[in-house]
Amino acid sequence: MALVIGGSAGSIQVLPALLRALPADYPLCVLLVLHRLEGAGGQLDKFLQSHCGLPLCEVEDKQPLLAGRVYLAPAGYHLLVEATGCASLSIDPRVQYSRPSIDVLFESAAEVYGRRLVGVLLSGANGDGSAGLACIKAAGGRVLVQDPATAQVATMPLRAIQATRVDGVLESQALAHYLARLGRPQDARSADDKD
Repeated sequence: MALVIGGSAGSIQVLPALLRALPADYPLCVLLVLHRLEGAGGQLDKFLQSHCGLPLCEVEDKQPLLAGRVYLAPAGYHLLVEATGCASLSIDPRVQYSRPSIDVLFESAAEVYGRRLVGVLLSGANGDGSAGLACIKAAGGRVLVQDPATAQVATMPLRAIQATRVDGVLESQALAHYLARLGRPQDARSADDKD
């Protein structure tokens, strides 16, 4: 089972609380795409790690994706999930003006994980992530968005709500609580989601 999270403008205000909520024995692989300036330095991973009890790194090409770890897409590269369970980095053209693109990660992860995938879209100023969430939903996965009323920039979650039937529209505290319980006995679908 895996968790993919995407965000843009305003998402960095929410993400630390979500990462802090994940327990040290978290059973999911977590993949993050945040819109970043190309050539941005390597400080974002250090900042996020300071808020996360799980090992967190900027992912490398062909790196195995393991449960209980958090992988951040590097600036200037699309992050994809390969059928082998490894990461793949790409410099293909920008999607929605962005590289890394949320849609690229979400769509490739949906193909690999299917119904064992949970997708989360946070605050942001464009439509990136909407098509990807729709792919996750079509593959049987669960899709959640940050409540637009609490997002610093509501465009991204609003577009996602218009694009697909989301499973939850949650403010950050409720979203953190939901994510922390994924893969646990109290998570209704966990019995079938062993990977």
